[in-house]
Amino acid sequence: MNRAALNRLLLRPAAKPLLWLLCLVPLVGWVWGGFHNTLGANPAETILRGTGSWTLRFLCIVLAVTPLRQWSGLNALARWRRMLGLYVFFYAVLHFLAYAWLDMGFDPAAVAKDLGKRPFALVGFVAFVLLVPLAATSFNRAIKAMGAARWQRLHRLVYAIAGLGLLHFFWMRASKHRYGEVLVYAVVLGALLGWRGWRRLRSAQPPIALQHSRVTGG
Repeated sequence: MNRAALNRLLLRPAAKPLLWLLCLVPLVGWVWGGFHNTLGANPAETILRGTGSWTLRFLCIVLAVTPLRQWSGLNALARWRRMLGLYVFFYAVLHFLAYAWLDMGFDPAAVAKDLGKRPFALVGFVAFVLLVPLAATSFNRAIKAMGAARWQRLHRLVYAIAGLGLLHFFWMRASKHRYGEVLVYAVVLGALLGWRGWRRLRSAQPPIALQHSRVTGG
């Protein structure tokens, strides 16, 4: 299948609802597991860890959309980016609710005390709070109200969120000396953020011909 045909396929009306359903598969798995007692010896930990992992995975997927689109020429991928971004927030909300309910019993005082006592929990909470304005402005009306330039500046918070999310995951795994999965996410996020930094530096440099004219005085 050539690029044009694949773009047309991705633009078909059924493509977006299908992706929407696929993004819900992890949640369906936890619900199914809860009803059939297949979440392991510690269901609360399974849900808490699972929601956190899928938040980080969707964050990687969102950050991969632009480089994948530019590399493959599949411009239709751009229409999925905001929806995938909302799924980052969706799973982050589930992760926070699982923490607040299963770990803290929905006790605000216990949550506040835990955030002050455990740095990894505080870092994760800050990342979650930073996601809120991004989710709240992930609509066309918000872009028009803010203006494209201000909207883009705000949504660059995703880079800070990615760093905080990775740090949260690292600290959580460090307590058990399990670094393998952390390294995988670090490599993926490092590559995706490094690509953006490289593109920005490249776009900031003047064309070779202009550089030559400056050197030669032309």
